[in-house]
Amino acid sequence: MTTNGGPAYLRALARFAAETRLEDMPAAVVTRGRWILIDSIGAVAAGMQVAEMKALIKAQTAAAAPGRCSVIGAGLRSEPATAAQLNGTAGTWLEMDEGNIYAKGHPGIQVVPAAVAMAEHLRAPGKALVEAVIVGYEASSRISRASQTRLAVHPHGTYGAIGAAVAVARLAGYDGERMARIINVASTLGLATSRNTLKEGATVRNIYTGSSGYMGVLAHRMVEAGFTGESDGVKSVYGAVYADAFDPALVVAGLGKEFLIAKSYFKLHSCGRYIHSALDLILKVMAGRGRIAPESVERIDFRSYFLAATLSGQDVGTSFGARFSVPFAVASLVAHGRPGLANFEEAAVADPAVQALTRRVFITENPEYTKAWPAKQLCDVRIRFKDGTTAEAKAEYMKGENENPHSDDEMKEKFLTLGGAAWGRARAEEVFQALAAVERVPDFGAFTERRPL
Repeated sequence: MTTNGGPAYLRALARFAAETRLEDMPAAVVTRGRWILIDSIGAVAAGMQVAEMKALIKAQTAAAAPGRCSVIGAGLRSEPATAAQLNGTAGTWLEMDEGNIYAKGHPGIQVVPAAVAMAEHLRAPGKALVEAVIVGYEASSRISRASQTRLAVHPHGTYGAIGAAVAVARLAGYDGERMARIINVASTLGLATSRNTLKEGATVRNIYTGSSGYMGVLAHRMVEAGFTGESDGVKSVYGAVYADAFDPALVVAGLGKEFLIAKSYFKLHSCGRYIHSALDLILKVMAGRGRIAPESVERIDFRSYFLAATLSGQDVGTSFGARFSVPFAVASLVAHGRPGLANFEEAAVADPAVQALTRRVFITENPEYTKAWPAKQLCDVRIRFKDGTTAEAKAEYMKGENENPHSDDEMKEKFLTLGGAAWGRARAEEVFQALAAVERVPDFGAFTERRPL
């Protein structure tokens, strides 16, 4: 049903985003929102250290107006849109940011940069920042869940613009009516994104998440200036442009009771999520047999769900492309003997032993596993060694999902490793402890001035 205030589902979503407080949310949801804020900041800080980001920072900040918003890990500040753009872009560079298989992408890194920038700009309380992250994440994830997005479309830079806009609007104090307006405006501000960038290792893909943050801030400025959107821009775009079908009922199903943010995952491997099933199994085999010599392997075969099977490329020539190849990721893990950022660096790509093993690793789809996705992330492996022996393993859930979570200690160590790349480990520890109590911060802008990100 549609009224002058827009369709009923959109009005309900807007009221939820404008009015829901931390006190209205389960404790586990608040904890998850805080962890997503912390995890995203760590991923941004480390990603900001790559050469391409350093060059982009120089160009973008030189052209931008001054501001109080952190360019995280760079020791610089800028105005909100530029800071959100740079932080969002850096956050996906190492493929260490969280994600959500029900939202079909990485909502956090599209919402957090805009929320952090606006919280600094408005000097909002830390509690308001966490609320903005959660409602922005939830609103955009529900829209993505309801859309049958085409496989050719990369989900970054699409629904993330809505999530960022909702977070910004929440911090700016929008009521339900204005929240619906900004959702409609932001719904048409996404990019024409291409999933093929993953297969080709094209780093333009990283700007997609940065664009979400930028467009979220821009949507706020547009609404403040009097711009309007369609009466149901969400359905127009997510039912006919990015997709061929959209179910409004799924947007509001369980709204306020079921939180998609609670179903998010965290990553310890620096690569695409669908690769993690395979890496988990290799680690499982190595835990039983010890380190595997690459030259001892004749062939490794995986069977998994469709999306994992699409990352089957064996011709890997760049560090970024390496993060989206099951054969390369597996070969590099075997060669290095343990997980780590080094497994996907240029030195690993240039290693003849890794490249040779990559061509002996294969992944195919098991249609039954695809049917079980996303509730289960089934994968199995069979390793055939040159001495005639074999090893097999199977998993139902990827490490980092709710059913198979990382420990708090593992999550903290990840932050210290990533943050340490930008600030040094001791400083990263200080930042972590401060962010762990962020809801008690009365002024987030003053907070980051005292503890620069």
